[in-house]
Amino acid sequence: MTMPPWRSLLFVPATAERFVARAHTRGADAIILDLEDSIPPAEKAAARAALPAAAAAINGHGTEVAVRINRALELAVPDIEAAIRPEVTALMLPKIMGPEHVKLLSETVAAREAALGLPLGRTRFIAIVETPQAVPNLHAIAAADPRMAALGVGSEDLSTELEAAPGGDLLYHFGMQVVTAARAAGILPLGSVGAFADFNDLEGYRAALRRSRRLGFACTACIHPLHVPIINEEYGVTAEEADRARRLIAAFDDALARGEGAVAFEGAMIDLPVVERARRLLARAR
Repeated sequence: MTMPPWRSLLFVPATAERFVARAHTRGADAIILDLEDSIPPAEKAAARAALPAAAAAINGHGTEVAVRINRALELAVPDIEAAIRPEVTALMLPKIMGPEHVKLLSETVAAREAALGLPLGRTRFIAIVETPQAVPNLHAIAAADPRMAALGVGSEDLSTELEAAPGGDLLYHFGMQVVTAARAAGILPLGSVGAFADFNDLEGYRAALRRSRRLGFACTACIHPLHVPIINEEYGVTAEEADRARRLIAAFDDALARGEGAVAFEGAMIDLPVVERARRLLARAR
């Protein structure tokens, strides 16, 4: 199944009508309507009730809609019943414990899709690992179900469980495990390496994203609209990068036609792995 072309995913509380009304103007590749952390326990039912109108409003402007459900099963099941609808293309699954957890939720989603006459398997999964117990299961989670589209770690929750401070030193280790597991399964590594509590430190945010993209991350979620254009720039492909990739591939093809397996290009030798990276960059640009 083709991976979604996500760079930026912006969280919006499902009950925040003012934010929902402007969500499609923020430039995010997808809006995540939140039923979890941003919704107090007493407001969960109200958030589910608000979900259909919010999803329709955002999707009506052509923006993709995802929904973050709650972890506890007694909340997750009614969340899924509310979230599975034509306007929603993905669910974010918090605090995933292992592949069986993913499969259980997939069965629940499939039953709801069937009840609504939606194509089975259309709803994709973004799995978030947030406990030390689940970290060893990253590879199994990434490959657990055909619905899987992206994998990440919840830096704040995981740091709390480890009694550690979130930041690049801590998150690098787990972030690289995410990148490895996701790429091995052919899905998107979601996240970044850094601590971003200060919304005003945009240059620090950009620097951390630039590092994270070089480490292999493909997309990330944010809670502030100011971060969306920075994510799109740093996790996207510039016109200059695409042009260089095309010229590099052309130079290599010319070398192959001459019977050569490597060629000098702009001061460096290029061979097949370098060319494959250029091809993947162009695929991401498209």
